[in-house]
Amino acid sequence: MDKPVVAAVNGVAAGAGFSLALACDMRIASTDARFLLAYANIGCTADGGSTYMLPRIVGQGRAMDIYLARQPIGAQYALDLGLVSQVFEPAHFERHAMETADRLAHGPTRAYGRVKALFDSSWDSDLATQLDSETDAIANIGLTRDFQEGIRAFSQKRPAWFQGV
Repeated sequence: MDKPVVAAVNGVAAGAGFSLALACDMRIASTDARFLLAYANIGCTADGGSTYMLPRIVGQGRAMDIYLARQPIGAQYALDLGLVSQVFEPAHFERHAMETADRLAHGPTRAYGRVKALFDSSWDSDLATQLDSETDAIANIGLTRDFQEGIRAFSQKRPAWFQGV
């Protein structure tokens, strides 16, 4: 998907639910959120893409620790590990999650999509190839309305139309 995907977790994300959250570009949690791979608790290997995403997010050692621990991870620890990017009190959680999603939806979505593709391809590229891909991406993005508005706003020292939404 070429648009950012946000997981807003306000409760337990276990097993496939945890895997689904890992597949998102940004994860936001309430202080009540808990994350659990759960598979080892039933003598099962992990699935749902978790064996691909989790080591890339937290590192292989921590990913194995999470699987072997067989215990829920609280929101603050998830933040410390980099599993989530923001944690909010339940009373403010929904508002912050919606504000984040709205800000992203009204942001420079073409640039977001291209950066997602660049990040994804970086795992299989050497530095020279990745630099070439970045050069191509920036040349192409320069033709978009988002980029042109961003440059105008920068040169006029004002916020771009997509900022602060």
